[in-house]
Amino acid sequence: MKRNYPVGIQNFEEIRKGNYLYIDKTALIYRLVESGKYYFLSRPRRFGKSLLISTLEAYFQGRKDLFEGLAMETLETEWTEYPILHLDLNTKKYENHSSLNEILNQHLEKWEAVYGDEKKERSPEERFSYMIEKISTVTGHNVVILIDEYDKPMLQAIGNEALLTDYRNTLKAFYGVMKSCDRYIKFALLTGVTKFSKVSVFSDLNNLMDISMSNRFANLCGITEEELYSNFQEDIIELGRQNKLTEEETKAALKEMYDGYHFTEESEDIYNPFSLLNTFAEMRFGSYWFETGTPTFLVELLKHSRYDLHRLTEEMASVDSLGGIDTMHTNPVPILYQSGYLTIKGYDREFQVYYLGFPNKEVEEGFTKFLLPRYAHLETGNPSFEIMSFVKDVRQGDADAFLRRLQSFFADSPYELARDLELHYQNVLFIVFKLLGFYTQAEYHTASGRIDMVVKTDKYIYVMEFKLDGTAEEALQQINDKQYALPFASDSRKLFKVGVNFSKETRGIEGWLIED
Repeated sequence: MKRNYPVGIQNFEEIRKGNYLYIDKTALIYRLVESGKYYFLSRPRRFGKSLLISTLEAYFQGRKDLFEGLAMETLETEWTEYPILHLDLNTKKYENHSSLNEILNQHLEKWEAVYGDEKKERSPEERFSYMIEKISTVTGHNVVILIDEYDKPMLQAIGNEALLTDYRNTLKAFYGVMKSCDRYIKFALLTGVTKFSKVSVFSDLNNLMDISMSNRFANLCGITEEELYSNFQEDIIELGRQNKLTEEETKAALKEMYDGYHFTEESEDIYNPFSLLNTFAEMRFGSYWFETGTPTFLVELLKHSRYDLHRLTEEMASVDSLGGIDTMHTNPVPILYQSGYLTIKGYDREFQVYYLGFPNKEVEEGFTKFLLPRYAHLETGNPSFEIMSFVKDVRQGDADAFLRRLQSFFADSPYELARDLELHYQNVLFIVFKLLGFYTQAEYHTASGRIDMVVKTDKYIYVMEFKLDGTAEEALQQINDKQYALPFASDSRKLFKVGVNFSKETRGIEGWLIED
């Protein structure tokens, strides 16, 4: 019988009663509750934050029946029911000043209908404070506060500084209430994608324990390899059968596509849960997580900050910088990390620096394809067609056709790019190189203004040199003078030497020469 996969289902009760697959995280959840009181957790979208909130809600409701067969069933002995204030900010589109107040009012009015609305004319933070105290007094139990996607309003306001400031100030006052109401609170967890620094949203709530990069709770969301193999063994075999792969090939493909997330320097690999569940539900590999959200504002940040895309494969960040995104207009790296497009690849203990990179093929390929039409001119407007066409040109040994297509990518380069033209060329070439690399063997090097690229297919090898305001002849001469093709002298594949010149005046490829 085919299993039920909880794709898009974030309600713990529905998952348990509907006989859906559930990866047991309840031992970690019990440790979370027993070892602290105020928490903040940042994870990328669709990574299980809402399910975590829902599981905690069921636990604090004393719903022992829902935990039958899970670790929590034996760990918890009291199953006390606590009053819960669950605030979900993920359900609304935030477009103007009133949008945030409307969702806060919606939740406050629901609680006031049960416990009294004496303060309904006051500000949201005053009403929230009153509710916490009143509920604790009336029920005789301290209150549990669960806030899902705390940062959704601010993320949607990025690019509108006035609205972003308005939302930040509103939420700073609202969340700050929890510190003054400490004696009435049993437990609190705020989740979100990003961490706005302590001088902004959380400055009045400085007793939060940020477990986003904690080794103790690195696996709280997402699926580890051990969990994958122990919970999905039959699914892996069936996925392989339907895709004509062996079990080991299937495991390797799952790892390449969806694994690779690290939220601390020592954490084991974490698989993307949304993509895994979709893959098993559909029994085919796909870019499920990437396709559910378009990172348009991230690309705008990259362009605004004049970011060198080559750094995406070798980025570094200090421990402190990854904790906040308040400088994102000049440094987009923290938000790329927190949003799940980059992840931790290594750590230098001496200098306390993280090495970052793409977590897996789904993200790397999806993000690179998304970048192409936002940096390059596409005659057809269809990225997939353009990618397929230039890959076919390379595979067929049609260097001229490939270079004509590459030349078209630089057509209509905006005039305002003139001062950053070299960076623009390098960024477009990086995107092209990365896309070629998904279908061929590609190497790309930059050093002191020099760019060279080597592309290998089963029949051809291309050694390319790029010049800016030189000549194609000079580029080709450099290949020969520095013997770039020498390593391939004994290779049976046909070799092309390609010299290309970019012109600042024409803002594009001025010409090329091919020698075979």
